[in-house]
Amino acid sequence: MEKSILEIQNLTKYYGKIKGIENVSISLRKGEIFGFIGPNGAGKSTTIRSIMNLINKTSGKVLIDGKEFDKNDVQIKEMIGYLPSEIYLYDDLTVREMLNYHEKFFKKDIHKRRTDLVKVLQLDESKKIEDLSLGNLKKLGIILAFMHEPKILILDEPTSGLDPIMQNVFYDLLKEEKKKGTTVFYSTHILSEVSKICDRVGIIKNGQLVQIEKTDELLKKSLTFVTVTSRDSEKIVKDLDGSVVFEEGNTIKFSCRLADDELIKTLSKYTIDRILIEDAELEDIFLHYYE
Repeated sequence: MEKSILEIQNLTKYYGKIKGIENVSISLRKGEIFGFIGPNGAGKSTTIRSIMNLINKTSGKVLIDGKEFDKNDVQIKEMIGYLPSEIYLYDDLTVREMLNYHEKFFKKDIHKRRTDLVKVLQLDESKKIEDLSLGNLKKLGIILAFMHEPKILILDEPTSGLDPIMQNVFYDLLKEEKKKGTTVFYSTHILSEVSKICDRVGIIKNGQLVQIEKTDELLKKSLTFVTVTSRDSEKIVKDLDGSVVFEEGNTIKFSCRLADDELIKTLSKYTIDRILIEDAELEDIFLHYYE
């Protein structure tokens, strides 16, 4: 069995009596892009801040390459590139001064990697940080996270603020990192991102991990949308144990969890004027876990 490079064991965080996250356990392999999805308030950022030791865990462990992550362990910190959802830096510095300052934390020469990233992300180093737009501030955060070529990238809502063109540039960067064997923990509430780049997906709901699955397997889940026009439409929905999405006259759209062959056999018993069968998208499957 392949060794985990990032292992989260029963991670729990309570704010007094209020639950942030509870018993979150995830194991990530080398070169894997793991999508961590859930709506705002589900516990994504609490999980990441607990992993990073930015807040004190109530209980649980985080292992990096088999070693428990202590907030004072500089060697482990050098293995991680972290991009928070909100970026706060020294406003009175220029981008160049900030990057120069960051370079000094590392013994190895990371200047070329920095230069390459600045060019790819089209960031003006002469601008002051206080004058940066949200998108350019996010670009700077990405460069700071990536420039020392970490083994693990922990990214919290990394594309917020980026325009669509720059989002695609960012996805290409992640694919390059994956080829190099970098492990990526990718937290987002934008589900379309997950299907583009993630190998596996973890779904968090109310502070608890409710599902971990390969992305392609999640997309194959037998959730189908059926739209029928028939005088028997209500009987059809009842027979298929469907959940109605839309209804107008004799036309009903409903979700169904039957396999395709069973769905067709059941529908063949009825007189149908019109029918449309659609595969569910990731968003629809995700919402199923939030019913």
